[in-house]
Amino acid sequence: MARYWGTVRPHPTDRARHRLHLAAFGHMKRSAGLLVVCGAVALAACSSPTRAFSRYAHSLGMREEIVEGTVFRHVVFASAAPASRTLHVYLDGDGTPWSVWAPSPDPTPRNPLVLRLMALDPTPSVYLGRPCYHGLAEEPPCTKTLWTSARYSEAVVSSMAEALRRKVAEFGVERLVWFGHSGGGALAMLLAPRFQATTDVVTVAANLDTDAWAELHGYARLDGSLNPARQPPLPARIRQRHYVGGEDSNVPREVVARGTIDPRWVIVIPDYTHTCCWEALWPSVVADVDRAGPSP
Repeated sequence: MARYWGTVRPHPTDRARHRLHLAAFGHMKRSAGLLVVCGAVALAACSSPTRAFSRYAHSLGMREEIVEGTVFRHVVFASAAPASRTLHVYLDGDGTPWSVWAPSPDPTPRNPLVLRLMALDPTPSVYLGRPCYHGLAEEPPCTKTLWTSARYSEAVVSSMAEALRRKVAEFGVERLVWFGHSGGGALAMLLAPRFQATTDVVTVAANLDTDAWAELHGYARLDGSLNPARQPPLPARIRQRHYVGGEDSNVPREVVARGTIDPRWVIVIPDYTHTCCWEALWPSVVADVDRAGPSP
């Protein structure tokens, strides 16, 4: 072959093949660029669970505020229901405590199931956020243990109790009903006896014996946390209902029914899982609480 501008002059067949390669390479570059853009958009969405959660709450007509606890601040979402002497308190699950092998930088729940349940409740309700969740993870004195091993610690529980006392005083509440999903159910059991106004506790898919739950999954025990199963029984004046999904492999019935839970209070819903399909059942759950009224 003859030399051409210091290179080898390609054969006509080679030139055609070269043009195909260039076209394919250009398509690959454009595709790669598109993937980078899409990946950046997806990453932005995934890296903003706090903003996504807040936007969803606002879309449901809920008001957002920050309420002081003990040494922590708490994000609280309130429903727009008419004023009442009864207040329903919603507590969410653990969210995303871990990111692969390290603690998550933002444990805020990615699935707003509890917001959806609260939106189905006609009674005045508040979603009480945990310390360091909902964009507060970088505030002192937050540490990652507060959403990992110490997620149900006395520091967490006492601060949530203080934040709620402020809302109770604001609303003039005479009756408190607690609703907790997953780890929020564990917190409901720990918080309920701290309020004389508590009449009912309703949990859904709740790990009410954290040691049994850790053993089931081969996790390290939550050594910095309070275990509801190791606490004194709730006062007899507090009615309890503990719902379990028949297909829930995360928190099966045997984890819920340990400790001080009377088996008669455990209600298994066949075909339900840890997160599905509690919205369908929720209106009847709330109506059951409302029918019961204040405890005797």
